[in-house]
Amino acid sequence: MRTSGRIRPGSVASWLRDRDPELAATRRAGRTALVMPALFALCSQVIGSPTMATFAAFGAFSMLLLVDFTGPMVQRLRAHLGLAVAWAVLICLGTLVADETWLAVTAMVVIGFLVLFSGVVSSVLAGASTALLLAFILPVTSPVPFAQLPARLAGAGLAAAASMLAVTLLWPRPSRDPLSAPAARVCCAAAEQLRTDASLLAGGPAAPSTGQCRTRADEAAAAAAELRTVFDATPYRPTGLSTSSRALVRLVDELTWLSSILADSAPPLDGRTACDVDARSVRRAAAAVLDEVAALLDTPRGSPDGLHAASESLRKAMAGMERNATTRLPVRQSGAGTPSQVHPVIGALDLSFRAQELGFATLQIADNVALAAAAERRSWFERLLGREPDAVTRPLAAARERAAAHLQPQSVWLHNSLRGALGLGIAVGLANVTSVQHSFWVLLGTLSVLRSNALNTGQNAVRALGGTLVGSIIGTGLLHLIGHHGTALWFLLPLAVFVAGIAPAAISFAAGQASFTITLVILFNIGQDPDWHIVLLRIQDIAIGCAVSVLVGLFFWPRGATAAVDRALAEAYTDSARYLAGAVQYAIGHCGTAPVSDEVALREGVEAAAAARRLDDAFRSYLAERGAKPVPLADMTTLVTGIVGLRLAADAVLGLWRRAGELDSAPNRAEAGLVLLSAAGQISSWYRDLAAGLGHNASVRDPLPRNPAAEAQLVESLRRDLSDERGQATDTAVRIIWTADHLDAARRLQPSLAAAARPDGPS
Repeated sequence: MRTSGRIRPGSVASWLRDRDPELAATRRAGRTALVMPALFALCSQVIGSPTMATFAAFGAFSMLLLVDFTGPMVQRLRAHLGLAVAWAVLICLGTLVADETWLAVTAMVVIGFLVLFSGVVSSVLAGASTALLLAFILPVTSPVPFAQLPARLAGAGLAAAASMLAVTLLWPRPSRDPLSAPAARVCCAAAEQLRTDASLLAGGPAAPSTGQCRTRADEAAAAAAELRTVFDATPYRPTGLSTSSRALVRLVDELTWLSSILADSAPPLDGRTACDVDARSVRRAAAAVLDEVAALLDTPRGSPDGLHAASESLRKAMAGMERNATTRLPVRQSGAGTPSQVHPVIGALDLSFRAQELGFATLQIADNVALAAAAERRSWFERLLGREPDAVTRPLAAARERAAAHLQPQSVWLHNSLRGALGLGIAVGLANVTSVQHSFWVLLGTLSVLRSNALNTGQNAVRALGGTLVGSIIGTGLLHLIGHHGTALWFLLPLAVFVAGIAPAAISFAAGQASFTITLVILFNIGQDPDWHIVLLRIQDIAIGCAVSVLVGLFFWPRGATAAVDRALAEAYTDSARYLAGAVQYAIGHCGTAPVSDEVALREGVEAAAAARRLDDAFRSYLAERGAKPVPLADMTTLVTGIVGLRLAADAVLGLWRRAGELDSAPNRAEAGLVLLSAAGQISSWYRDLAAGLGHNASVRDPLPRNPAAEAQLVESLRRDLSDERGQATDTAVRIIWTADHLDAARRLQPSLAAAARPDGPS
């Protein structure tokens, strides 16, 4: 059969979905392509005000293409209204200072720094930074009599009104995050598997068949695989930069982690498993929590009371299982601790530990989703000022605290804000000193390059210049072909705007620059005889702006958010590994006769938590940073979420022994302590080596294998030393076994982390 050479609409849609899976860029570009040319035509042809037309066109471009606010529609409209007010203020300031060069440069540096640094306060401000900068760049680079200020404000106001109508009526963005639905399906499938496994453990006539258990396990695994596929196929920033969005990004790995625990902890289907009432209760309680998590993911603004109640029930079930676990260790067995006898001894508590591990993972997921839901319930003012959910401080105080925390020499936000502000200020001064005809173009070139970090500025400058050159050549060709038929430019403008909107996401940064240059060539030649000579001047203007940004970017702190997140990861893994080793050291202290203080372990836990918060801030900056990312999002998220698992293991060990109370010091438990200390040392050392290699393209050590000899030694020490006069396992024996299990859980995280950290790892 002969295939048609025509382009089919279905193939175009498929191509777009492959490169813009959520069609977010296509949505913004389509709106802008409709609204921006219409406003430009209305103001220039009907109203007859070129000034109003310029500000209406660039206002629509800024408010529709450069921002994409999240949340319910009411909050999005409030954000757009706030952006419109900010535009009015910045236009007034820019018009006021534009006549004096020194004043314009100073104002550009100050406004640029404030706008860029304000992004550290909240995701709303971070997402609007480029749009806010454009609101000041337009007036400050085009001095006019103050009498033209009303026309500028009218154009911006018209753009704001049209933009609010467009985001409401033209293809509104879904209020739910694209990861919410597949994550909810994973929770529901995992809950069903837990209930089915619990029923199998209970036995009786109503017990499910092995086929039903396999079906539930397959469904849970398929749901987890679907979530991972959606996540891996999504480009950077699949969600926004908000607290709830970052929580959902981490949720993907947490659910993947839960799925692996479910697969490891499933009861064997080829034989009858020993009945454990407490383990069954924990599984059923965890299933109830996951059901509530799924409900909250479906309705993020719903009440969290059900989730809180289910989580409390799960904690009580886990505490009861811990209290009743002392009767499960078979210490009466004779013989040495050979590998053949290691598994029955440790396996006696394995079912309850797996249930406990499931409980910890489920509670972590519940806390994360509760945080995301609480963030969604914040008011618009709280979102604007970056107030954390359930924070004690007031919004303004929270904003001041977050800003003050980043006024440090090592802060990437401070570096990028200073670099961007100085680059824009130098470009304004250079444009005035060199008497460039349209200094706005110099600022446009600088701004387009400074959207990325200093380390990548040179690369993006080359792409920007190349894209601008290609766009100028194409624009020159269009003007030559059109000749004096300027009306054709009106038909080309919507198409050029649409391509400029989707090209950066669907094609490349350079293609976006080329498309944007073509758009502006068309825009500035509509209504007059097209002159291709002006295009050559544009190349000179933008080249100056790009050159300034390259010099400034390389001179000031040539390290961006990628390096910052690598440093934050290294600090978090180092502190968390130290915390795990300290928690085990505290546990070993209970194996001796001297009183033990938990002060050191608690302090290390606080330090690890602080490092995790710094990592979250760096990760937010990394997601906000534009340009190519050296590490795929899936790998970076795996590394970030690995901190959660490592800290959770340390928290579990510390909590396990803090709840132990006063222990019997008569038996000598030194040998068991040495086994734990050796295992903790090896695992902590692996994580420290991982931290040392992050960001340096260094080789990553192979994950630690399971050590049956150490398990046998631990069992032997338990048989000799940790049984009471009745031959029954003591409370301490169970806690030592579970401590070893928590260490093994930290070890089992290593394969996925090693794969994500390796320079040649999976993309």
